[in-house]
Amino acid sequence: MPSFATALSALAAHTTAIDVIGNNLANLNTPGFKASVVSFHDLVTQSLGAGLGETQVGFGVGTPVTLRQFSQGAIQSSGGPLDASIQGDGFFVIRGSANQTLYTRGGNFQVDTDGNLTMATGERLQGWSSVGAPLDVNAPIGDITVPVGSLKAPIATTSFSVDLNLDAAATDGPPADVFSTSVEIYDSLGNSHIITTRFTKTANANEWDYLLSFPDGDLTAAGTPLTGTVSFDSNGVMTSPAVSDPPLVLAVTGLADGASDMNIEWKLFEGSTPRITQFSQPSASSALAQDGAAAANLVRVGLGNGGKILAQYSNGQQVVVGQVAMATVRNPESLIAAGNSTFQLSARTALPAVGLPDTGGRGSVLGGTVEASTVDIAREFTNLIIYQRGYQANARMITTVDDISQETINLKR
Repeated sequence: MPSFATALSALAAHTTAIDVIGNNLANLNTPGFKASVVSFHDLVTQSLGAGLGETQVGFGVGTPVTLRQFSQGAIQSSGGPLDASIQGDGFFVIRGSANQTLYTRGGNFQVDTDGNLTMATGERLQGWSSVGAPLDVNAPIGDITVPVGSLKAPIATTSFSVDLNLDAAATDGPPADVFSTSVEIYDSLGNSHIITTRFTKTANANEWDYLLSFPDGDLTAAGTPLTGTVSFDSNGVMTSPAVSDPPLVLAVTGLADGASDMNIEWKLFEGSTPRITQFSQPSASSALAQDGAAAANLVRVGLGNGGKILAQYSNGQQVVVGQVAMATVRNPESLIAAGNSTFQLSARTALPAVGLPDTGGRGSVLGGTVEASTVDIAREFTNLIIYQRGYQANARMITTVDDISQETINLKR
């Protein structure tokens, strides 16, 4: 009697379905986990008699097909500096221990002893790094390496700027009105020095003398200050020096700390707009800038929005040292789970497209967050009850068919 086989196929199918629910519930709190659903299908039917299909009896249910649903999980703040989640489509690209390419939605990353950005289970995150070379997102992807424990070399100042206003009501005295401001700059050894810019009102209308000096105590011999005159028109706009004039450069030689000589350009214009004005307001500076930096230790590394890897140094600077790559797959349901919240390609999977987040249909990367599991506990328990009832009904079917078989055998007694 085929009823035994039919009922046994149903028991096996419902057991598989319950196994899937158990796996979903086990990963209720796994970041980036995507829940699976079970798809049942019947087996080919048999026709009885000569009715050409009028009486059909099936052979039961086949082995269920599990379908992973890649729906968006809730984005939860984690506070982890290297945690990241994906809002939208796409996967992080990682490299496994056997050097195979894997894909994941889990965003719990950390730095290993070699400075590689990895998952907690050791798979290496893929993207672009600027350690030892400029960041080039057009190059092939590779392991993301961060400068763990490194010392950032100092950057000698080559230019500075001061945005300020000189009081149009100032007089030449006696004594003449004077305004000065200073900027901290750095030499090639990372030592700081103070450049002082001093403006003195002259007897000529709309004209000031300037003196740009470097502290003599930082030099082996007295330095030569940079001097000149700034002029303004009747609207308070600087007319001299003009944007077309040669740049003003303060030459610094013979530094007492043994650092290299310096040539520091005073940038008087932002584009073609003068940085110095003369209006009837108290003389004051509004902004200072210079392009040097002292030597600094690496304080921390974080993963920011957009997938940028940021290194923060003890001098307050933040530098982009890497970029996370993302991949999109047209049919993610065909991916095969490889454990550790990762997936690998199957024979039915379309070729992934790798690129930057927020491009080519790829989602955005949010730093300091993780994507929660898509398992719905209420739905899973509802399905569990349904599959349990299905298993019980088919088990009852086997006992019923067994009773019928016994009655049939007893007919000849």
